[in-house]
Amino acid sequence: MEEKDKFLRLRQEMVRYQIINRNIKDNNVIRAMEKVPRHLFVDEVYQNEAHSDYPIPIGSGQTISQPYIVALMTQELSLLKSDKVLEIGTGSGYQTAILAEIANEVFTVEKLPELMQKAKKVLLELNYKNIYFKNSDGYNGWPEESPFDKIIVTAAPEYIPDSLINQLKDTGIMIIPVGLTGFDQKLFKITKLKNKILKDEICDVAFVPLIREKNK
Repeated sequence: MEEKDKFLRLRQEMVRYQIINRNIKDNNVIRAMEKVPRHLFVDEVYQNEAHSDYPIPIGSGQTISQPYIVALMTQELSLLKSDKVLEIGTGSGYQTAILAEIANEVFTVEKLPELMQKAKKVLLELNYKNIYFKNSDGYNGWPEESPFDKIIVTAAPEYIPDSLINQLKDTGIMIIPVGLTGFDQKLFKITKLKNKILKDEICDVAFVPLIREKNK
């Protein structure tokens, strides 16, 4: 019980100082981040750091994003409880859980099978029943389940894939970091309106690259 209380306190402090104090106002996002046990999505050696204001390694050269970036990207999606969401890059599964707390359905794609299995195990143990998993190249999305109300990409491609734009519903929103790792990366909000694609820059970011299959 003492360990559980410790992580609850760390989670509450994270939300207060890193989320609310940085102008995250979406109550659904705030509640989700207060609820989801972030420490369970990192290896035990990192659990005491899980709520810190920086990314943490999760293996296979990947990271769990800092809490603020998770909150910002989720808020920018303007999620509704009826939304069907596509997540590109399951990673640790933490962002997946935040989405699943708010949206109706989450379809999450991960290229690395070892990460997919770890995340799936944690998410199933936490009893999420509205998450669907696919081990695949994120550039391809999940066409057979499209269109999606919202799409979130948690690793950076060099360009915005047309395949993902094509899987977005009219009036849909996609949040995506774009750019080469180690160089200028920008977080964008893409809104699809009839025959127009609106592209708004949110902020500078630093993400691991979105992995794609060779020869593609």
